[in-house]
Amino acid sequence: MSARISFLKNPDPCNHLSGYKLRYGTDGYKSFQSLFSCFNDGRIKIKLREIEIPRCSYCSVYQKRLYICLFCRSISCSSHILLHTQLNKGHDIAIDVERSELYCCACIDQVYDPEFDEIVVSKQLVGLGMSVKSGADVVAVRSNKKRRLDSQLIIGSKFLVSPRDRREKWSFPLGLRGLNNLGSTCFMNAVLQALVHAPPLRNFWLSGQHNRDLCPRRTMGLLCLPCDLDVIFAAMFSGDRTPYSPAHLLHSWWQHSTNLATYEQQDSHEFFISLLDRIHENEGKSKCLYQDHEECQCITHKAFSGLLRSDVTCTTCGSTSTTYDPFIDISLTLDSANGFSPADCRKNRYNGGPSVNATMPTLSGCLDFFTRSEKLGPDQKLNCQSCGEKRESSKQMSIRRLPLLLCLHVKRFEHSLTRKTSRKIDSYLQYPFRLNMSPYLSSSIIGKRFGNRMFAFDGEGEYDSSSSSPPSAEFEIFAVVTHSGMLESGHYVTYLRLKGLWYKCDDSWINEVEEEVVRGCECYMLFYAQEKVIQKAHKELSYQVISMAEAFPFANC
Repeated sequence: MSARISFLKNPDPCNHLSGYKLRYGTDGYKSFQSLFSCFNDGRIKIKLREIEIPRCSYCSVYQKRLYICLFCRSISCSSHILLHTQLNKGHDIAIDVERSELYCCACIDQVYDPEFDEIVVSKQLVGLGMSVKSGADVVAVRSNKKRRLDSQLIIGSKFLVSPRDRREKWSFPLGLRGLNNLGSTCFMNAVLQALVHAPPLRNFWLSGQHNRDLCPRRTMGLLCLPCDLDVIFAAMFSGDRTPYSPAHLLHSWWQHSTNLATYEQQDSHEFFISLLDRIHENEGKSKCLYQDHEECQCITHKAFSGLLRSDVTCTTCGSTSTTYDPFIDISLTLDSANGFSPADCRKNRYNGGPSVNATMPTLSGCLDFFTRSEKLGPDQKLNCQSCGEKRESSKQMSIRRLPLLLCLHVKRFEHSLTRKTSRKIDSYLQYPFRLNMSPYLSSSIIGKRFGNRMFAFDGEGEYDSSSSSPPSAEFEIFAVVTHSGMLESGHYVTYLRLKGLWYKCDDSWINEVEEEVVRGCECYMLFYAQEKVIQKAHKELSYQVISMAEAFPFANC
């Protein structure tokens, strides 16, 4: 194995799985081989011959995520799997019935074992009428279940074909490749899919602007997150359709973010912020944003950085104090008071019920709420320089400068410190595929405040003089990260919009979906790009493999 590939190893199993294998080896795995069934969509699921519909042995529910104990074959739902372990000492390892993945009940997390994966893959190969390889050959073909086994495999009514066969209209765009779940890592996979298909980032890495073979940190044996991303971008755009395991990136991220180094499910938004911070740090950019009019030139801030304007106005004398703060994303409050869940929306749509559009939360409503004037409480009085004493005031946010890539984070998770409770807001949110951000710019907000008078004020409307045109306020969506399920046991999926078509990236599975599917999801992070960036991407990104200089000429991105 070459030095470059040697670090791409699978994560170590937990102590409970190691203990199980020490006692039973792989015999327990093999006893389940007859229960694995390959369905028409290519997925491997557990199918019990004596039970038509698997149900939880404790509550008889069948709609929730179900697990079958590797020791006694008892079936438990996600709410009772821990109870089963407590009542049956040592019954720590189970199999996800729907996804055929190992689950540790003690760690409350998915775990990965290549020997288990080999058994699942062998069953899938047989089910799809393909030749079965053995040992390391199977693991080399696919290091996780649910993996597509060939770039020309038929999945249901969809075809996955080689990018070389570009004459076929149903060819998937180059760069679409699944990412294996390494144990509750859907939060990471979802964000990586969005970043890999962000044109400025794709241009940066594929044009060799950070080359892992020339990186001084790598030659000194130091961890370098941009180098790990260089490996991922190269793998995603290699033309290989078999899902990829980002194990080394996960390991490096753990080393950089030790407080998040765990096999437990993490938050996609926190991972996104943490990853961009680590990229910024590893690129060695020491300049503070907007200090002495100098901006950080790392790829993180060149792509995602914008500038917020905060105006605090004294309610007594009307004087205003203005400050500016950089941002790489905007978190929006989702008002759930009159909101509808996705289930409510589907019920109204299919049962002919009354329209709920008027009361549904909308993205424009969230942005209006973010930029509205807010009166600060009596305990938040600020010292007014004009009055010479503390006065009550109001605060209003606006966007002074838009980034190339706009990430909008929908706050679906609420945590109450007083009540010591947490909950998820599963209300449906309407959002457009084309977004005009002009109403939320400082020039528009300040203009409305002063009766839409036309006048100039400090810093507004400025842009890079080297650019041929001012930045656009028109954005197009290119990725949506969604969260389904409950607060404790949810799942992240990304929808990508490439050349006008939508693709669902569910860990190692990628399928083309209709626009209505995307609109009906529980969006958590919305990724928009300036219209000019999307237009360049559509024009230059081809289904065929071409040179990097030809494919990604975003000189100003």
